[in-house]
Amino acid sequence: MNYGGHFDISGKEEQIKKLEEEINKEDFWNDRRKAETIIDELNSLKQITTSIRQINDDIENASLFMDDIDKEDDILTMLEEEVNRINKEVDSLELTLLLNGPYDKNNCILEIHSGAGGTEACDWANMLYRMYMRWCEKKKYNVEVLDTQLGEEVGIKSVCLLIKGKNCYGYLKNEKGIHRLVRLSPFDANNKRHTSFASVDVIPEFDNTIDVEIDDKDLKIDVYRSSGAGGQHVNTTDSAVRITHLPTKIVVTCQNQRSQIQNKEKAMEMLKNKLKLLEIEKQSDEINNIRGEQKNIEFGSQIRSYVMHPYSMVKDHRTNCETSNVNKVLDGDIDAFIEAMLKRG
Repeated sequence: MNYGGHFDISGKEEQIKKLEEEINKEDFWNDRRKAETIIDELNSLKQITTSIRQINDDIENASLFMDDIDKEDDILTMLEEEVNRINKEVDSLELTLLLNGPYDKNNCILEIHSGAGGTEACDWANMLYRMYMRWCEKKKYNVEVLDTQLGEEVGIKSVCLLIKGKNCYGYLKNEKGIHRLVRLSPFDANNKRHTSFASVDVIPEFDNTIDVEIDDKDLKIDVYRSSGAGGQHVNTTDSAVRITHLPTKIVVTCQNQRSQIQNKEKAMEMLKNKLKLLEIEKQSDEINNIRGEQKNIEFGSQIRSYVMHPYSMVKDHRTNCETSNVNKVLDGDIDAFIEAMLKRG
């Protein structure tokens, strides 16, 4: 092991002490929103320090056997297993410590939009949709499908998901960008190779007290019949809602709630989240990477390529992280790419 001694937790213990002093103040609950944020931060710090103490203890215990390595083969085997286990715990802790952005702990809204290419692009967008759904299942995150626009023949033109769980935004924020697929087309009678594009957008979900003022005259609201799968309440009435914010040209849609009123409420929440993020970006250059650079859905702008022909490879062009197991990635195994981007900073 090459840890250079125990991990220092004095700084985090000092943070815990200060937060506990805040909690003990008489006026602590006067601002409930602030109070809940402080409690969440305190609990998170305590979990981290508990993990660090456990790792330190494990390192200490493992070091006691170092002098006996040459005497007993079974001690060497046991020590190797223990070192591997500690390494995994350290990697997990390191990842947790990297999720320290201002909104990393929030839920998030993830949108997928098909690019140019018609049927091919819609099918590719649907494959990405399945990939993220499978990843969420493995993380035990709750997913609410807010809106789905079906492709004319297969797949989807777009889908909007509300993903709920600890550190959702922190894990998924770097998935934003253009994703490229290269494969032999199942829709081409000549079985030719095709390249398809889809864009992924990820924004944090802010709490319900978002202080964003929206003037009614700045909104264009359309209602229409839902096109997605659903029961009678979904696709037999004009319950779907599309809201366009005219000053910013931001468009949000929602169709999967039970009524037009509920769809409108959810769409307004989405719009407020997007406008809040836009406001943050304008206020501070330091956190512009929350949304990142907007790019066209076309060749040369992709963050990741998924190649199924003439060879098998998924490669992230920002970190050069890659794997030859395309099917495994498309089945939701994207943690290696997520971790590589978090470690890159």
